[in-house]
Amino acid sequence: MKLKLIAFFAVIALVFIACGESTTAVESGTYQGTIKKINPEKTEIYVTTADDKTLELYFTDQTSLTRNGETVQFSELMEGQKVEVEIEKVGKRLNPVSVSILE
Repeated sequence: MKLKLIAFFAVIALVFIACGESTTAVESGTYQGTIKKINPEKTEIYVTTADDKTLELYFTDQTSLTRNGETVQFSELMEGQKVEVEIEKVGKRLNPVSVSILE
């Protein structure tokens, strides 16, 4: 009985993992791409690059967000926008240093 219960919870965990966004870990640098998804509650965006990688980016208090060189609010971001992101890899996390809206 105990083994069946463990197997059940293992399957449930795999289902939750499979339903999440598939993201790619990349090195620190500057990337261009398109916003795939926005999560305003977590100030998080998913950016798809030209080589079909998805970057999961959580904004920090130090992240600068600009359009045409001027600072803008997070609410200016929209799915489908082209952006350029400068990221710093810290462990497995990708911290956006700057995000520039290109459109």
